[in-house]
Amino acid sequence: MKELMLGNKAVARGLYEAGCCIISSYPGTPSTEITEEAAKYSEIYCEWAPNEKVALEVAHGASLGGKRSACAMKHVGLNVAADPLFTISYQGVSAGLVICVADDPGMHSSQNEQDSRHYAIAAKVPMLEPSDSAEAREYAMRAYEISEAYHTPVFLKMCTRIAHSQSVVEPGPRIERPVIPYQKDPTRVMMTKNSMDAHIRVEQRTRDLVTYAEESGINRMEMGKDTSLGIITSSTSYQYAREVYGEDACILKLGMAFPLPEKMIRDFAAQVDRVLVVEELDPIIEDHCRKLGLPVSGKDVLPQVGEFSQGLLARAMGRKLPDSVQLSDVIPPRPPVMCAGCPHRGIFYTLAKNKCMVYGDIGCYTLGTMPPLSAMDLNVCMGASCSGLHGFNKARGSESEQHSVAVIGDSTFAHSGITGITDIAYNQSNSTVIILDNSITGMTGHQQNPTTGLNLRGEPAGRIDLEALCRAVGFERVRVVDPYDLKECDRVLKEELSAPAPSIIISRRPCVMLKGVPHHAPLQADPQKCVGCKSCMRIGCPAIRLKNGKASIDETLCIGCGVCTSMCAFDALHA
Repeated sequence: MKELMLGNKAVARGLYEAGCCIISSYPGTPSTEITEEAAKYSEIYCEWAPNEKVALEVAHGASLGGKRSACAMKHVGLNVAADPLFTISYQGVSAGLVICVADDPGMHSSQNEQDSRHYAIAAKVPMLEPSDSAEAREYAMRAYEISEAYHTPVFLKMCTRIAHSQSVVEPGPRIERPVIPYQKDPTRVMMTKNSMDAHIRVEQRTRDLVTYAEESGINRMEMGKDTSLGIITSSTSYQYAREVYGEDACILKLGMAFPLPEKMIRDFAAQVDRVLVVEELDPIIEDHCRKLGLPVSGKDVLPQVGEFSQGLLARAMGRKLPDSVQLSDVIPPRPPVMCAGCPHRGIFYTLAKNKCMVYGDIGCYTLGTMPPLSAMDLNVCMGASCSGLHGFNKARGSESEQHSVAVIGDSTFAHSGITGITDIAYNQSNSTVIILDNSITGMTGHQQNPTTGLNLRGEPAGRIDLEALCRAVGFERVRVVDPYDLKECDRVLKEELSAPAPSIIISRRPCVMLKGVPHHAPLQADPQKCVGCKSCMRIGCPAIRLKNGKASIDETLCIGCGVCTSMCAFDALHA
């Protein structure tokens, strides 16, 4: 029976039908739902790993153990997994291994816009790229066939639009696969001659996969009546090209992003007057065509930055815009803000009040950079706040140590912050790190992590004791504060910044959006007592607004946390 499926759900379905048994991932938009959907199948063991490197290593270990496996991550997560990736490409697999990676053109929820196809090329790992949910399911299954036939991991590359759009899928039955017996093989130890021999095998594998790209049908020519222009494209760009140019267009639709075919591209180009390459982000296909000696257009007329759309393609190529519905009203901008009652708000208010340099990290607390708090100076990648602060303080000395902090969430701390604080303790900068422990992985949709005591399916699991861990790596000063208590936060921050030793402050209160977290009745604003000083507005809570110059509470947003009451000198805000 056919079903309308989210792209990520279709990937999970394909993994299931292909007989995948083990999936280890780290959540990251737009890839998260792949593992969440797969976890609904009892036949698949699914877990959240501490980070993407661990996830890939677990999946590869499962492959060597004889069972089909997978891992999923977003594009920046692939940076973390790159270390094992390159050697796994040399070492190969036993049972099939699929690496699902989701790019984010337009940076809807990411700090950069990198193109994961570069990793496929650099690591010499084949990459499939579906253009809708039906292909997402099909390619997930085909990836296992390629993986086992060529003894290689295989990338399945999604992007935001394919991952989070829906199209029709026709599910099939699961095919159980026998466990592949383990056989000891010393040549799999990647050192000296073994590695050199493996590299030779990988190069031959790539040549063999070029033949696969030519003959397997995963790349296809769709020849229409209009041969004045031929379009070479893939992924979501294929959908845009088909919508803008219609059924008469000649399109070479590439389902394999690496390795790319050669003869097929030349044959296609020979049948059209000129060739346009339509691809988001970097000119991977375009450069390949130029290496083949073909004169093509691409980034000379289409942008290398940002997400494509039907309208963008039509405007760039002078085509009639597809019909669409538009609003005549001007929609005011809505910058993202932390939720009403967010436990991070009190910490950022305290940091802004003390004029601290704040080295931030990746998570919903990155919103601490937004006005009126404006309390985050910079961020780089997961875990960089801890090690980055250490370097900053080593460069600037003791004066800097008394006015700078790192902030990092509990999930991000488990991901890659532990090594950073180890460096602080080992190499002795008097750096202050604030762990924002909200008991969940917040920004990607409330996934469990090693600090919560629950696994992916919500079952009891091992739990990191943050206080004990920080002491174990060398911190003697470890404090815990309630971020709703502004006076306590201010006092503890001042004490730790002035202390001649590295220190950890754990800001502990669960995310207000978690099920089961109690909310109090909304607060009330007394217009008779309010003098319009706007002190309460400095906290940046979306539940507080000014009405006729007086503070007003939006009862649909307020959860009664009470943080704002401590900021009002006139007792105008009360329960």
